[in-house]
Amino acid sequence: MKNLLPTLALLCILLSANAQKQIFLYEGKPAGSENWTWEEANSEENLFNTKVVYNVSRPSITAYVPENPNGTAIVIAPGGAFHTLSIDSEGIDVAKWLNAKGVTAFVLKYRVARSFTDDPLKEIMGKMSNFQTLDEENRAVVPLATQDGMKAVKYIRERATQYKIDPKRIGFMGFSAGGTLTMSVVYSADNASRPNFVAPIYAYENAIIGSNMPKEKTPIFLAVAGDDQLGFMPHSINIYKKWFDAKQPAELHIYEKGGHGFGMRKTNTSSEGWIENFGNWLKMQGYL
Repeated sequence: MKNLLPTLALLCILLSANAQKQIFLYEGKPAGSENWTWEEANSEENLFNTKVVYNVSRPSITAYVPENPNGTAIVIAPGGAFHTLSIDSEGIDVAKWLNAKGVTAFVLKYRVARSFTDDPLKEIMGKMSNFQTLDEENRAVVPLATQDGMKAVKYIRERATQYKIDPKRIGFMGFSAGGTLTMSVVYSADNASRPNFVAPIYAYENAIIGSNMPKEKTPIFLAVAGDDQLGFMPHSINIYKKWFDAKQPAELHIYEKGGHGFGMRKTNTSSEGWIENFGNWLKMQGYL
């Protein structure tokens, strides 16, 4: 028994070191959602058999810290039509991949529209046929989510020393609605809350808030599938062109197949390589 004690103690230390910490971005209820009474929940029994988080009313970031941080940090915003968050494929799995490269990752849970059932994806699917109506429903929540994104960047930058981060190497990436959020953050932020680089992945352009191109160098990486079922491929082209015309560093990948929402899922298409392309781009930009 005595021989087991040192091993158990070491195991406890390792488990503690690898534990992820959830950090709430505001004290109490944030402005704009003071009257929200619903509680955050998650569901794995849904149309797509993937874990989603919904009814987020207390925005937070969960820190994923690598063993040897290289000074780069990235906020990750999962997608879900501003109603849910695809927390694994477009959040945690990305954070773990980045950790293996030495990047400190923060998975963002931003405020989303209220879901009224325990199968929020089914609710969303009933709304996806009319984006104009969905945009109208989301109109009140997108600015709140944008505030959450900017707050996350500012929080991390203020604690750069604590996390062994270079305050000039903080990025923001997001998927689908999270890509919309990514662009809203970079267009709307002030110097304290603006990311140094961004990566909108199959972003939805029509709901982006703001249009102010950063004056300082702000590289952008975009990825989308040509067979995106929601028709978002041209949106990435439009964003790329705006960045290119502003003489900002820009890289765009359009994969022939992959559909919408490929994230870190296995699709048996070339879109699976997007994360490696992203890693190569990060290295080229000096972030790896």
